[in-house]
Amino acid sequence: MIVKQFATVHPNAKIADNVEICPGAYIAENVEIGEGSWIGPNAVIFDYVKIGKNCKVFPGAVVGAIPQDLKFENEISYVEIGDNTTIRECATINRGTAASGKGITKVGNNVLLMSYTHVAHDCVLKDNVIFTSYTGIAGETEIDEWAILGGGTMAHQFTHVGAHAMVGGGSLIHKDVPPYVLAGREPLVYAGVNIVGLRRRGFTNEQIDNIKDMYRIIYNSGLNRSDACDQVEIVYPQSVERDTILNFIRGSKRGVIKAMNSNASAE
Repeated sequence: MIVKQFATVHPNAKIADNVEICPGAYIAENVEIGEGSWIGPNAVIFDYVKIGKNCKVFPGAVVGAIPQDLKFENEISYVEIGDNTTIRECATINRGTAASGKGITKVGNNVLLMSYTHVAHDCVLKDNVIFTSYTGIAGETEIDEWAILGGGTMAHQFTHVGAHAMVGGGSLIHKDVPPYVLAGREPLVYAGVNIVGLRRRGFTNEQIDNIKDMYRIIYNSGLNRSDACDQVEIVYPQSVERDTILNFIRGSKRGVIKAMNSNASAE
């Protein structure tokens, strides 16, 4: 462990040998930081935080502050961050709450939280998620792998953003955003499939075409969501993409975003 002058590190914190902690940083007692990580100047890591390997926490970031939730009663709760995750300047990640039944906020591997982003209590960010600057998500929001939220996006509590989805900057997320889609405008709507993102991640043309066709049934057939999902299940053989879409929509508690046109089917 390399601790530079003026950093404050509790002697009971579990810090790997090759972690670098810069001047002005504060590390509390119940903290674990994996090898190869870097804690920048004036970053704050409060109690009950576990940070994985090769992570970077930039100046002014605060990880593990108590949740901004009136139901919180000073109970022990946690933040867990995976490997190779970057937390940029002044980003904040709050601990979980017992009232949620979870008690932990989770951030996965290879996540990028740009400057001034906020992750509230009991949220789950899966691997390879990107939050652009000034994005904030309320408590118990779930963001699936490879999703990207554009700058200034705000998510209502309990919302869910699906895998490989891309949400345009400045969006307000009140409904769930299904996997593989582009979402934008106000109110937030389905605006097509995230074709560029899927190609970058190795999806074949056939897979992308199938995703597009499945969403045509879901959004443009005139069927309600339940009947549209049944139709997709009948027409398309089992695949990861089909099951990811159907499981997401059928499992949505808040309902999914509508299509761009005003005649979109009801949830």
